[in-house]
Amino acid sequence: MDNCIFCRIIKGEIPAAKVYEDDLVLAFLDIAPINYGHVLVIPKEHHESSSTIPEATAGRMFRIGSRIGIALKRKLDYDAFNLHLADGTAAGQVVMHAHLHVVPRGVEDGFHWNWRQLQYPDGKLAETAATLAERLAADIGQSGK
Repeated sequence: MDNCIFCRIIKGEIPAAKVYEDDLVLAFLDIAPINYGHVLVIPKEHHESSSTIPEATAGRMFRIGSRIGIALKRKLDYDAFNLHLADGTAAGQVVMHAHLHVVPRGVEDGFHWNWRQLQYPDGKLAETAATLAERLAADIGQSGK
């Protein structure tokens, strides 16, 4: 996509502080990091949603993201890391090219996701699980392929 900032980074039209690149993915430092060392891992093909990324590419994104997280812990002295992927504007996606955030974390870094925790009403937990399992069985089959 001509107007996608991440596609332009892939093409070399916009500079980026690259930390990893192969035939499927590119990883570079986020220019507005949550913590220093915050990396974005993106597919080299343009996909707005994670749902359209080929399985091999999505797997590579998470594998590389995890390896980057380990490197952040070992080399930049962080305690942990988050892998975060927002799919759609309602989920907080700002750049409409799917991307995985690798956020290095320290025990006292002061950052909080602010998760809320709801409680399912009686019967709703099992009903929701059954509905999702039925949809997944129709979409991907029982074998998980």
